[in-house]
Amino acid sequence: MLNRIILIGRLTRDPELRFTPANGVPVAQFDIAVNRPFVNQKGEREADFIRIVTWRKLAETCANNLTKGRLVAVDGRLQIRSYEGQDGQRRYVTEVVAETVRFLDKPKTPANEPSYDSMDADFSFDPGVDDIEGDGVPF
Repeated sequence: MLNRIILIGRLTRDPELRFTPANGVPVAQFDIAVNRPFVNQKGEREADFIRIVTWRKLAETCANNLTKGRLVAVDGRLQIRSYEGQDGQRRYVTEVVAETVRFLDKPKTPANEPSYDSMDADFSFDPGVDDIEGDGVPF
């Protein structure tokens, strides 16, 4: 069986970094807007807004380096989970658990800060390993 998803889109908000209550494992969530490959009847391009979840060092790296508007490529798996809401109704959440997040553009730097031409970074997460792989680390 195979559960693999690859997306390219822009962050709709800054990542939100939290830590699991039991053992303090970092987890970051953010949403990306992914354009659909066609236009609607009005000639407008629509987008899907997809929740991305990252864990451990990948979560910290995304939270520390990504901001709203940044272009990213996400490689991961689709996850659908459910929980019972406060009103007793069953709720379902669809999200992508990222294994790799690649930064596809450079962060905007203010005029008084240096621009780094080597900001192209590919960060990976292996569920059993706490290492970040990649071309370069942006710090």
